[in-house]
Amino acid sequence: MSPAETSPPERVRIKDVARAAGVSPATVSFVLNATAGQTIRPETADRVHRAADALGYSPHRIARALRSGSSRVVLLEAGALPRTAVLDSFIDGMDAELRRYDFALVVHHDRGNGAAPVDLARELAPRSVIDIAALYSDEADETEDGGWTDGLALHSSLQIAYLHEQGHRVIGFAARREDELGALVARRRRHAEEAAVRLGLHPLALLDLPADPLDIPAALVTFREENPEVTAVAAFDDESAIAVLSAAARLGVRVPTDMAVIGFDESAVGAFWSPPLTTVRIDAAESGRRTARLAIGLDPGPRRSSPSTIVVRGSA
Repeated sequence: MSPAETSPPERVRIKDVARAAGVSPATVSFVLNATAGQTIRPETADRVHRAADALGYSPHRIARALRSGSSRVVLLEAGALPRTAVLDSFIDGMDAELRRYDFALVVHHDRGNGAAPVDLARELAPRSVIDIAALYSDEADETEDGGWTDGLALHSSLQIAYLHEQGHRVIGFAARREDELGALVARRRRHAEEAAVRLGLHPLALLDLPADPLDIPAALVTFREENPEVTAVAAFDDESAIAVLSAAARLGVRVPTDMAVIGFDESAVGAFWSPPLTTVRIDAAESGRRTARLAIGLDPGPRRSSPSTIVVRGSA
């Protein structure tokens, strides 16, 4: 057999469907997930469905089974994703739903010194393997986690839309320099920038937060000097937002009077800051529950709550 005969077919991505249908990936996501509140022409929706059928695309790819086993175990591959509030909540939601059906959840974090996912799958013979880390890799489609329906794109757009509703038209995006978060930071920034474009806002100004906290006030001074028109900063996460709040307090920048700040992925400490941090709360537990059902072959059913909400406090 030639290599061409033995190589597995390439996985169809949402971008392939979008290209075939002549629409954007976001439109494909809206159509295939039957997202409410979207004004998509029937002929466009029909074109998307026909393209997806012709290419053999399935929107439910979060529960990819690396091997099909007989044990009552589900393996969650978290890779090198950082342990954040949203990931912990997702895991809790999965675990609680799996327990209802007498399944156990095993979570694998790759820190370069543990067993590989394939080795774990061989030993555990799990019913399925959920490769959540793959959803946020550089190669993944940016709508596979739910995109503009209930994924990172939606949560990011909610953050920018809230600032827009508060009257801000020129917004900054703050993130720390961390290699392990590079792909996530880049994706969050792209989603935020697309949300700004959709709302007719100016391009986002990047506030690059140094790794050393002592250097952040100077970075904020430079940022404000170079971007005097910015009235609000949307942070990559709550930790980045609190870093901005801390620097602003040292510099005498009044929040939110001089500059509003909003976080992302609500953390416990944000409510105790001064001023208390306005942020985005993500219902990752519900996503975990639905993913668990997919993993064991059950209908995930409709969402029981909003994917994300704004927690309004004093900083924005």
